[in-house]
Amino acid sequence: MFTTLIALLAVFTNGFVHNNNYTTVGITPVNNCIQFTIGSGTGCDWMCTYCSNQLGTFNYYFTDGVCQYQTGGCIGNPVAGKTYTCCSA
Repeated sequence: MFTTLIALLAVFTNGFVHNNNYTTVGITPVNNCIQFTIGSGTGCDWMCTYCSNQLGTFNYYFTDGVCQYQTGGCIGNPVAGKTYTCCSA
């Protein structure tokens, strides 16, 4: 019974992680890209760190250019509720 409960929990949570700041769509990189939706108050610093950690590299880019790394940090103007994609280069 416990094993079944864990298996069901894994099925329902795999691919979707929810918290107050973001929703991840596809935890495992697909074609070297991940997608996630952010909540209000989430900025580019968090998004850049998240992409780097999930993709396992500092060499990545956002497909729509929403955030870019410049001296002093990652900057841009992300919009809450929008799905963003970052890919390793």
